[in-house]
Amino acid sequence: MKTIRVNDIDVRYQVEGSGPCVTLSHSLSCDLTMWDELAVALAPTFTVLRYDTRGHGGTSAPEGAYSFAQLTADLTGLLDALNIERTHFVGLSMGGMIGQHLALSAPQRLNQLVIASSTSRIPPEAAPLWDERIRMVREQGCAAMVEATLGRWFTPPFRAARPDVMQRIGGLIANTPVAGYVGCAEAIRHLDITARIGAIRAPTLVIVGADDPGTPPAVSAVIAAAIPGARMETILSASHLCCLEQREAFRRLVAGFLSA
Repeated sequence: MKTIRVNDIDVRYQVEGSGPCVTLSHSLSCDLTMWDELAVALAPTFTVLRYDTRGHGGTSAPEGAYSFAQLTADLTGLLDALNIERTHFVGLSMGGMIGQHLALSAPQRLNQLVIASSTSRIPPEAAPLWDERIRMVREQGCAAMVEATLGRWFTPPFRAARPDVMQRIGGLIANTPVAGYVGCAEAIRHLDITARIGAIRAPTLVIVGADDPGTPPAVSAVIAAAIPGARMETILSASHLCCLEQREAFRRLVAGFLSA
């Protein structure tokens, strides 16, 4: 892994493989290691770029509220610094939100877009939930979020069968910098771009876990219906982090779409 100065912060990233570029963008409370399995699977066919979003992993975590304009500028700045003119993009949850903003603000940088376990809008009635998460993290740190988050991100059978994954992802959640969580959560709680995403012209695949309570299939259906020509795929027996819970199904969908 390497670090590069972008948009006044230090961004940690990793590049592996060869072929057309595909950029992977992780969820809130994770980092680029969330994509370990998918990166290995794609590297024989693609040059895989992974990076830690502002406030996460080895990337700087400045204080204050972040915005998706800022998070997208971090991404395009990273592409500039690495001399990458165009890329496929795979984003999950917060990463999918960044992908939608990239497709709107810099369509010339994007080939194909995969939006997984994501949304284009946080409704006003969900704002108190995000306010409570922000308050809890400020007062108790991100370790206080581990159990509830794992409960949303994985189905009970998978949690019981894979304590190793729970320990790995629980560690990422717990170790997320408070400033990073709060900064990104402030961006997420104000997300409202459903009316704009009809302007996206990149070929788009929308993926969702059938059992995802946070961004359920109905939310992904809104995205797929709004983006012209978008295709939606539902992964059975999977919740929010479907890329880990059903990693082979997720890999097949992503690799098949990007190679088509």
